[in-house]
Amino acid sequence: MKTTLELPDELMRAVKIRAVNEGRRIKDVMAELIRRGLSEVPEPAGSAMTQVRVPLIECAHTAGPDDEMTPERVADILSHEDAAAAS
Repeated sequence: MKTTLELPDELMRAVKIRAVNEGRRIKDVMAELIRRGLSEVPEPAGSAMTQVRVPLIECAHTAGPDDEMTPERVADILSHEDAAAAS
């Protein structure tokens, strides 16, 4: 079946180069790449995030209220670092 597709120039350039390097026709390379892409099992929607294991670091002493790394304190530290880097 013939069809017309609008593809980015750099993508078509890569396909043409592959076809030349493999001594194949562009349409055969495109068909193979599309088949490969369709054979992959798509991830369910919303599953892009993966679980990350954060290392547990034990301190020698207990953190006081002013030393505890709460989300608010981290945001404040990062904000100060950004301000210092901008100046």
